[in-house]
Amino acid sequence: MSKILARRGRWSAYKLVLMQAAVAGGTSVFFFALWGVQYGLSALAGGAIAVLPNFVFATLAFSHTGASSSAKVVKDFYWGEAVKLLLTIAMFSFVFINWKVGFMPLFVCYTLVLIVHWTAPLFFKQS
Repeated sequence: MSKILARRGRWSAYKLVLMQAAVAGGTSVFFFALWGVQYGLSALAGGAIAVLPNFVFATLAFSHTGASSSAKVVKDFYWGEAVKLLLTIAMFSFVFINWKVGFMPLFVCYTLVLIVHWTAPLFFKQS
């Protein structure tokens, strides 16, 4: 039973990450079409900085569930959040050091992807 709950929670988290990836892709195409390649790639980088750490968190956080493994569940959530934060910092550092990016499209796309995460309860109604 706990494997089914873990799979269900992981699938819900993956649906959210998929929505975030769709918003990041759409925003990147928008910036590419209006302002060119550099802005499109900058927006794509901002979206990737938001989406990839969330995917890693979803994978780590929903690896265990159930009352018998409640300590593992809490540990996995803390571990997943720590890895997500460190990966986000590393990705921002990598992008700023190695690429010429437009700050506006990068942060606009990053913010839009985070807004998808905050508004997720409106899209995913649990029965």
